[in-house]
Amino acid sequence: MSTTRMTVSQALVEFLAHQWTVDGDTRERTIAGTFGIFGHGNVAGIGQALKQLSLDDPTLMPYHQARNEQAMVHESVAYSRMTRRRSTFACAASVGPGATNMLTGAALATINHLPVLLLPSDTFATRVADPVLQQLELPHDASISVNDAFKPLSRFFDRVQRPEQLFSAALGAMRVLTDPVETGAVTIALPEDVQAEVIDVPAEFLADREWRVRRPRPDHDVIAAVTRAIRGASRPLIVAGGGVIYSDAASALKKLVESTGIPVGVSQAGVGSLAWDHPQFLGSVGATGTTTANRAAAQADLIIGIGTRYSDFTTASRTAFQHPGVRFVNINIASFDAVKHGSTIPVVADAREAILELTAALTDFRVDDGLVAEYTRDKRAWDDEVDAAFVPRGLDRPSQTEIIGAVQSASDPRDVVVCAAGSLPGDLHKLWRVRDDLGYHVEYGYSCMGYEIAGGLGVARADPTRDAIVMVGDGSYLMMHTEIVTAVAEGIKLVIVLIQNHGYASIGHLSEDVGSQRFGTRYRFQDDPDEVLPVDLAANAESLGIRVIRVQEGPDAIADLAVAVATAKASDTATLIHIESDPLLYSPDGGGWWDVPVAAVSTLESTSTARADYLEHRADQLPYLGGV
Repeated sequence: MSTTRMTVSQALVEFLAHQWTVDGDTRERTIAGTFGIFGHGNVAGIGQALKQLSLDDPTLMPYHQARNEQAMVHESVAYSRMTRRRSTFACAASVGPGATNMLTGAALATINHLPVLLLPSDTFATRVADPVLQQLELPHDASISVNDAFKPLSRFFDRVQRPEQLFSAALGAMRVLTDPVETGAVTIALPEDVQAEVIDVPAEFLADREWRVRRPRPDHDVIAAVTRAIRGASRPLIVAGGGVIYSDAASALKKLVESTGIPVGVSQAGVGSLAWDHPQFLGSVGATGTTTANRAAAQADLIIGIGTRYSDFTTASRTAFQHPGVRFVNINIASFDAVKHGSTIPVVADAREAILELTAALTDFRVDDGLVAEYTRDKRAWDDEVDAAFVPRGLDRPSQTEIIGAVQSASDPRDVVVCAAGSLPGDLHKLWRVRDDLGYHVEYGYSCMGYEIAGGLGVARADPTRDAIVMVGDGSYLMMHTEIVTAVAEGIKLVIVLIQNHGYASIGHLSEDVGSQRFGTRYRFQDDPDEVLPVDLAANAESLGIRVIRVQEGPDAIADLAVAVATAKASDTATLIHIESDPLLYSPDGGGWWDVPVAAVSTLESTSTARADYLEHRADQLPYLGGV
């Protein structure tokens, strides 16, 4: 067997460059490139390997500089989502704070079931320079480093203490990255001395290798049971989750619901499963749902979950589904999610494969015409309400709803709206009128403040033919705006709509709801809570090199915003649009609820009142154990 003498880092980088994901007729690079921020832990290892390969073959493993380690993980995850989990990036960081900066990104990736490869450097395996700069020392366990914090956040973790361990670690990492059930953050910790050590690498390790995505079909008897359940239901409702998007099942779902008349509500990750104006699309369901979808959910006797993990927002903290005999059919590639809520018929299968078989089995089935007329009427009423909410009111500082409407009107069908945290995700879930199955990119599994701009870069990298429209509030912007520099440095086009409301709008509203009177949620002087801080975020963005359009306060703000978005879309480079909003003007209420405990006793009258309201909602919570 022929071998090549290489360093561990050189072998790993070249190995990653030859991994391919095969999904049906689609073949993509599993690791599209590497993000890296270099320090003493990896500059002579991964850094040297990437430099060497960039000279030997510049296209084999593209390198991209990032400004924050957490951000480069977010960008990789966003890229993965846009490629339906077929491709991602590797993220290399130095020892200590560089490595632990990636922990938040690791949690986000694992919670959202999105693949990303993390390569944090570790302290010396030989311990010859013990303790090295930035090393954690624990007297009771000398084997622990800060990288052990990745273990509960990773779907796969390994530490390469000897060069020979690289082979099994690398292959194990690829297995998990390409497994739709197991995928998430994959971490290989690399001691800085081992990275530079020599190893004889077999030619087979460096050859092209294909990893085929599993698309398991449902068992025949299970599909028969699901078919019987649907035929026996009077008010079935499909809840479409991210699995529909990742398995590329939107077209299959469209055919199923058109032939059966079964209506569809969507989770945050499932937006895009149907176009907003499709007759069977009732909108978002749950805590941030529409009145149409939530009314259908409350009355449904059969919930058909497809690719959803049923977060508390989707179930409105287990108050969404109120039928006394409600049953759950859960179609999910992961058995863990398929059995949730005591599902009497868990279907462990790929979403698209299951939908295709259900469509074939239900060719002669259609829901009652009365049900169709009912949800059609409700859908029209909700659409009319949103239309009215989008109409500009001529205020100096418009509502967030009006801003969303203006951005929507100026966008194209294949544009991708990107968001993650604050009040925007809830409003977008109800209001954004998606026209493409990949057109809605809201990270709400972890709802990570600071994701938006980095995520927008990942979207733009994955498909430059689409415009990534990043909508971000001032709170999230201040958490991590530094990747604007990356967009400028690499000439990546983004449209960033920065909404400044001088505080945390979402938590401010929630604080008011639970009786805490918006405490600690406004950007104000410490000794003068009524005085707004003189923060100029537009000037901050300009200082980072991005083109900025300021929408002036006044009655024409919404019209000016629409023009600004059109102008930004026409540009070839990144543009940030700054607009002020009124955080006390809320979007239409869809009737959902979210369980946030209120203090049981308080000297504040507002808290006592909120507690009484909380207990009323708590009375609507159900165990969801499969129905009766």
